[in-house]
Amino acid sequence: MSTMNSIININNLSKVYADGFQALNAINLDINKGEIFALLGPNGAGKTTLINMICGIVNIHHGEVKVAGLDIIKDFRETRSMIGLVPQELTSETFETVWSTVSFSRGLFGKQEDAAYIEKVLRSLSLWEKKDNTILTLSGGMKRRVLIAKALAHEPKIIFLDEPTAGVDVELRQDMWEVVKQLKNEGVTIILTTHYIEEAEQIADRIGIINQGELILVKDKESLMLELGKKHLQVNLINSLEEIPKELMNYQIELSANKKQLICTYDKADDFGISSLLELLSNLNISYYDLDTKESSLEEIFVDLVKRKPNELSSN
Repeated sequence: MSTMNSIININNLSKVYADGFQALNAINLDINKGEIFALLGPNGAGKTTLINMICGIVNIHHGEVKVAGLDIIKDFRETRSMIGLVPQELTSETFETVWSTVSFSRGLFGKQEDAAYIEKVLRSLSLWEKKDNTILTLSGGMKRRVLIAKALAHEPKIIFLDEPTAGVDVELRQDMWEVVKQLKNEGVTIILTTHYIEEAEQIADRIGIINQGELILVKDKESLMLELGKKHLQVNLINSLEEIPKELMNYQIELSANKKQLICTYDKADDFGISSLLELLSNLNISYYDLDTKESSLEEIFVDLVKRKPNELSSN
């Protein structure tokens, strides 16, 4: 992929901890300006380590990271000011008010006071009514909103959301995705890690899958769903079958446990001859009353990928 439009360039990034644990192994990744990039992976896969290295929280010993062409070690202040991070943990100055916490975050990055901008951020996160409340008095969901407001306070070009909706209510989740879409419209680049795969499916432009410290796949969402997705055709039979007739063995077909459905699995990208299968069933006098088709979700694709051996995959 061309790096002309990229805002983050990660080259050969590895992380080995003192106890010998390899958290990341030779990660190469370009993230495009203005895209929503979802990083998926099981617990302990290296998602948070990768984010923390880009944000300068975890030291880099092997490899390099550039943000807008600047090295994050040599130009730390400049690159860090372009980044907003919403961490997983809920830690906040408990006795401060929402307004002063968010304003202080803006000041940390040397930005001029801008009450109108802070108000806009708080309103977009439904925090305006709570601006004078202390963090201590807020619910977990509201504290999560404050973390996002703090990350946005200095008008960053890049936002990292690390498991942003873990343990938050559905209403906040919807609010948050509205804010993410709004930020994307303003040209902000968003990188998120999530366990809620349906969220990535709904919102991401591209998806990276990380497992055991290795980036096993990077693809734009549509082609990932098309290339790796499966379709399932379920034929609901009028009479049960004892076994699959040998004439159907050319198809990837299974008989359900109750022997009343034939389930045929095929790749979404393939031109699969449903009509020829149905004609064959008719020739074999196998009658059916209904057909159902189902496509794999991103979750099923993800689970399948993580089960595979690294050498079965090629990242591109």
